[in-house]
Amino acid sequence: MVPDEWVVATLDAAGVKVIDGDRGKEYPKDADFSENGYCLFLSAKNVTKSGFKFDDIQFIDAEKDRKLRKGRVNRGNLVLTTRGSVGQFAHYDDSVPYKVMRINSGMVVLDADVSNLLPKFLYALCRSRIIQKQIEAASFGSAQPQLTVGIVKRLKLPIPPLREQKRIAEILSAWDKAITTTEQLLANSQQQKKALMQQLLTGKKRLLDKNGVRFGGEWKLLQIGEVAKVVTGSTPPKNDPANYGGEVSWATAEDFKRKYISDTKVKLSLQGAAKARIVPRGSVLVTCIASIGKNAIANEDMATNQQINAVVINENNSNEFFYYQIEFNVEKLLALAGSTAVPIINKSSFEKLKLSFPELEEQREIASVLSAADQEIAVLQKKLDALKQEKKALMQQLLTGKRRVRVDNQGGSHVLSRIYLRRRDEGI
Repeated sequence: MVPDEWVVATLDAAGVKVIDGDRGKEYPKDADFSENGYCLFLSAKNVTKSGFKFDDIQFIDAEKDRKLRKGRVNRGNLVLTTRGSVGQFAHYDDSVPYKVMRINSGMVVLDADVSNLLPKFLYALCRSRIIQKQIEAASFGSAQPQLTVGIVKRLKLPIPPLREQKRIAEILSAWDKAITTTEQLLANSQQQKKALMQQLLTGKKRLLDKNGVRFGGEWKLLQIGEVAKVVTGSTPPKNDPANYGGEVSWATAEDFKRKYISDTKVKLSLQGAAKARIVPRGSVLVTCIASIGKNAIANEDMATNQQINAVVINENNSNEFFYYQIEFNVEKLLALAGSTAVPIINKSSFEKLKLSFPELEEQREIASVLSAADQEIAVLQKKLDALKQEKKALMQQLLTGKRRVRVDNQGGSHVLSRIYLRRRDEGI
């Protein structure tokens, strides 16, 4: 059900043109593409859930563009992927720097110029669960899901009056800007942490000690086995249910979601724990089978499965410093694992891996600086997750008419969902 002033119509009935790409004899061949040219020729990898992505692009020249009959993208149009990762939309708005674009045969163009829909509102609607659920239900083909032009034309839309469309689009655009700003801040913080690791974990930049004197002395290149005891995990027999369902944490690769691990997804009973290998709180856990190089710190005494090597650091070294050294040297771990079908690093090879270590006090100072960077990243990630979740809830309400915007005769408007706007303003 939608409000009385709204209508429900298909894309076709609403007047949105659905245009596919040119599949004729002039369709570009490999020799026609260049890194620079007149017309950007979009492929499916350039359209993501977040809009256009231009990291990897290709062009055709003006002559080839002139010969193509269909598939030109005009300002204001939407692009939809119809093969493979179906249902991803991008909006060719003023922020896109390329003046001439065409689509390949795995996409369609949505042109709302002569429709009852504003492009920005249509873009918001197409990215909502209202449309995504229809696409998921209508796509066909298991190996490579597909959509046809006919299916796209039959997608049903809840359509409010134009003024209400405009206001809804403005509100959601403001949320998008807040999300984009936070994403950029997060990316900057992550990049700054990488730069810090490059300087601090190689000894290129030395910190000050507690007396304000810069650390000196040579770093030692030591094997992991020289600074720690390595314990490979195990799996208590699963054919005996009595081994599981108790209070003892048992870490697997699924639990590596943040720096510290506790309260794991799967728990062992006391009986199961007696058959496992318990490692102390503070152990650094490193995945060495399949998903190589994930690492975390045990925040309580726990067991692990056989994918994980638990590194119990000795008293002369810092477990936090070792955690960051593993994160920084993950490429070394991947090289040790090789390129087998299921990558694996055996315990002996892992123990022989060499890493650089300064004295304990400097290790602790380095870990403290990098921990502060992690905390800043965590705060921004939490803020970003909250913004996305709140926007998702707001979209569901605004795009279905459950929560309305009021528009006066002069075109002014205010939003009834003040709580969302207040959170948005506080978050920017």
